[in-house]
Amino acid sequence: MNKVSIIGFGRFGAMLHALLSKGFQVDVFDKNPIDNSEINEVLLEDALKNETIFIAVPIRDFKELIVDISDKIESGKTLIDVCSVKVFPKKVMKDNLPAQTDIIATHPLFGPDSLKDSGSVMTMESVRNNFERYDFWKNYFESQNITIEEISAEEHDMMAARSQGLTHFVGRVIDDFGTNQTRIDTEGYKALHKLVSQTCNDTWELFEDIQNFNPYTEKMISELNGSFKKISEIIEK
Repeated sequence: MNKVSIIGFGRFGAMLHALLSKGFQVDVFDKNPIDNSEINEVLLEDALKNETIFIAVPIRDFKELIVDISDKIESGKTLIDVCSVKVFPKKVMKDNLPAQTDIIATHPLFGPDSLKDSGSVMTMESVRNNFERYDFWKNYFESQNITIEEISAEEHDMMAARSQGLTHFVGRVIDDFGTNQTRIDTEGYKALHKLVSQTCNDTWELFEDIQNFNPYTEKMISELNGSFKKISEIIEK
């Protein structure tokens, strides 16, 4: 295997391209023209010809794309999604892709602003592995100093709601509340600034999708609001 495809070339798709280009020729399709002569931009039909196809479109556009390509994709391909939620895309792929299309559900727990030379983590689940490419990709990402955590989509979303979902929610709340740096900032306050900077550098679209497409975030937000109220009532006594 010397060529792979990426469908979707936003901020994350561009980072994924850099990661995959270390080992493969990469064909890229995006619905918008790509203004970068170093990218091998192809038509959608050509992107679907490679054995392994990475799907890096926004979560809200994911189902529409999968339904669109379901009758275009040939037997023997492997689709790998990189969505920040997992239950939703896993169900969409299982429900719509042909049985002879393998599926690997992944979530790289890093982005353009947080990818490190070592210590980055990616979750993976082998949903269909008829053509036995799962171990190949697991080994490739490990060769890039990425730690692989093998967990189910359901387990992922339950944990992510109280980690990633909480982090992005709190970051947006603090950004809306407003913070000003001062000459006497504590390390904790500086950490809040860093949190706001990191979470708010992602698009509002991604924030909404992380909250709306994870079935466990509504409960997290409700419990968080309850904790705010509980602590406020304690200090008011």
